[in-house]
Amino acid sequence: MRVLFLDCISGISGDMTVGALCDLGVKPSTFEWELSKLELGGFHMHFDRQQRQGIEGVKFGIHEGATHRHEQDEPCACGGHEHGHHHEKHEHGHHHEHGHAHSHEHTHETEHAHGRTHAEIRALLQASELSPFVKTHALSIFQRIAVAEGKIHGQPPEKVAFHEVGALDSIADIVCACVGVEQLGINEVRVSPLFDGRGWVQCAHGQFPLPCPATLEILAGIPLSQVDEPYEFITPTGAAIVAEFGRSFGVMPTIRAEKIGYGIGSRVLPNRPNVLRAVLGESDAKSATPYLTDTVVRVESNLDDLSPEIAGAVLNRLMEAGALDAALLPIQMKKNRPGVQLSVLCEEAALGKIADLIFAETTAFGIRMDRVERWKLNRQFETVSTPFGEITVKLGLKDGAVVQVAPEFESCRAASERTGEPLRAVYEAALRAYHNK
Repeated sequence: MRVLFLDCISGISGDMTVGALCDLGVKPSTFEWELSKLELGGFHMHFDRQQRQGIEGVKFGIHEGATHRHEQDEPCACGGHEHGHHHEKHEHGHHHEHGHAHSHEHTHETEHAHGRTHAEIRALLQASELSPFVKTHALSIFQRIAVAEGKIHGQPPEKVAFHEVGALDSIADIVCACVGVEQLGINEVRVSPLFDGRGWVQCAHGQFPLPCPATLEILAGIPLSQVDEPYEFITPTGAAIVAEFGRSFGVMPTIRAEKIGYGIGSRVLPNRPNVLRAVLGESDAKSATPYLTDTVVRVESNLDDLSPEIAGAVLNRLMEAGALDAALLPIQMKKNRPGVQLSVLCEEAALGKIADLIFAETTAFGIRMDRVERWKLNRQFETVSTPFGEITVKLGLKDGAVVQVAPEFESCRAASERTGEPLRAVYEAALRAYHNK
């Protein structure tokens, strides 16, 4: 089994992912040829060999027009922009030229160069001659970002304006990442533990805390922690790429490494080399499970003197505090007292906050904890057309086959409120639309 391990020692962004895949052996001309299948206008791609703290790899970039130009400072990644990553652009020259690729298919510049809607991006990809693999995963990655942005800003995903994410560079990041995974014949992608920095970043919508809201939303259900450094280490597109392809998140699996590639970030960081390390190799063992896996903490406490009104409110508070799930189960306690078992699933990083909340908001004198492994279906998102408008549908996949289909509640709710139709009717229409497509 061919395995790719993404070692996110300085986080991950779209351009770092493409650089690492290029360093593993995907030719710049391959990326250029695949990207030319989209109606993007003229563009220039550059793959330059640079170093960060003595580690050499590939720095990927792209811009409009058929002539080379130096990179400029660009805004942060939150809200979609990728090539700033968590770094201002300090390099205004390129070192050890690795390769350049040009598209001469179109000489005009696209009128949407600095912003496209999700619907426009979806139409662009669907109309292309990209392979089914690349098209499917690129659509799903953009859908992940649209769902996250829509939830944050109170919009249906199809209405989301992507700002800089619709620009040429971010479309290139997503499409080229999918191209690289396909070209290298990768059966499984595994990802190291993810972390982001602390502090604030300036985004298209204003100042946002780290992790930026879109990144945090995209990585829901995936273990994530923070380090005490004031940089954005994970961009929304980097998050969406690992959410799309990552089979598991943890230490490097047992593989025979064949190639090691490095994707270079822009900023020279003080405490770590600003690179994404990609290890490509073979694993003798078949995957223990065809599902996504991770480890979470289960927290429990038995309660026999908690008001039902307070108990219900506690569940809401726990979910707001970062719990992945929270439930109350009826139990029979000592002295034959009826009671409830409070059961909470959370990530390791949220454990302290969850414990504090349980002790402050309930009558608990103690809690029990254990670590449990989760098996999850891989998730993708699609948009279907219904008589009530476009609805986002979440798909659960095992080995690439769809085994669960569920319309997204918020998308259905918005359509129900907009049209005045019952929520159940919208939900059922979305299911029919998916199965009849």
